[in-house]
Amino acid sequence: METTLWVAGTVLAVATLLPLWRQTSWWVRVFDFPRLQLAAGLLAVLVGHAAMGGGGAAPHAFRGLLLACLVLQVRRILPYTRLARVQVQHSRLADGPGHLRLLFANVLQSNRHADGLLAAVRRCQPDVVLALEVDDAWIEALGELRHSHPHTLLRPQDNTYGMALYSRLPLIAPEVAFLVQPDVPSIHLRVRLGTGAEVTLHCLHPRPPAPGEAASSAQRDAELVLVGRQVKRQPGPVVVMGDMNDVAWSHTSALFRKISGLLDPRVGRGMFNTFNAKHRFVRFPLDHFFHSNDFRLVEFRRLPFFGSDHFPVYIHLSHEPEAEAAQPEPHADAPAQAEADEKLAEARP
Repeated sequence: METTLWVAGTVLAVATLLPLWRQTSWWVRVFDFPRLQLAAGLLAVLVGHAAMGGGGAAPHAFRGLLLACLVLQVRRILPYTRLARVQVQHSRLADGPGHLRLLFANVLQSNRHADGLLAAVRRCQPDVVLALEVDDAWIEALGELRHSHPHTLLRPQDNTYGMALYSRLPLIAPEVAFLVQPDVPSIHLRVRLGTGAEVTLHCLHPRPPAPGEAASSAQRDAELVLVGRQVKRQPGPVVVMGDMNDVAWSHTSALFRKISGLLDPRVGRGMFNTFNAKHRFVRFPLDHFFHSNDFRLVEFRRLPFFGSDHFPVYIHLSHEPEAEAAQPEPHADAPAQAEADEKLAEARP
């Protein structure tokens, strides 16, 4: 039993410390994801080893290592619990012309259960719907959205990176771009609220670092940096949404928020784990909304399972320009900008 605890603790410690290495290889970056699961394992091994007793330098050093790794994991995930202070304030305004409702889902291209997603759209009544991993069959299955959301930008693909956007609000300067890779699109546009304010939307789905997808996170990281810098240069309200194939607490996500100056409505509210919807105990927050600090939050929730490996997510925002003074935006210092430059350089052919 003691040997098993030593082996398990050593594996968990390595899995905790490996992501501190800024290497972009998938087998390093994969350990950014299961921090909650690793924390639970570290706690179990630490308690078990302590219960067995035994003194000496080696057991004490081992327990100290486990405790340090547990603290490191808890520090990363704590902001995404209700124990932390919220980053985005709750709006007290009644529904009005400055409100914006957004819903998006990674539909899982092979999934053919569109009825559940359409039912979620009917319940939530979003202004904008974004569907990821759509092919031609999904465009046909979502056809009824053309009646409720007549303004569309459709880019179906057969490689699991197709995108489809449906909106009640007219689309201003809509564009499909290929920022880093020629087969991975992103959508960029503006919509005008009832107040007259124009909100820029960036819709992303970068390729993940994983076997069969990408050997490293370089392309994903570069896309987030490119969009983050574009956001920083843009005036007015902004929302970035999509399946980022990265967890909320990763170093890359934190760098994106610094570079862009955007806020994360998850902070202080919960993890809202969206993937894998089919495995209850192995889930991570991969599907994100980030927004400028002139929005307050009305509602943010994960929607019911509809057959995909991702849960849909829904956000209701209130554009309140005076919120800027109460919600300071993140800033990138010189080292962060230098790291962003390095990520762009690494992604170049």
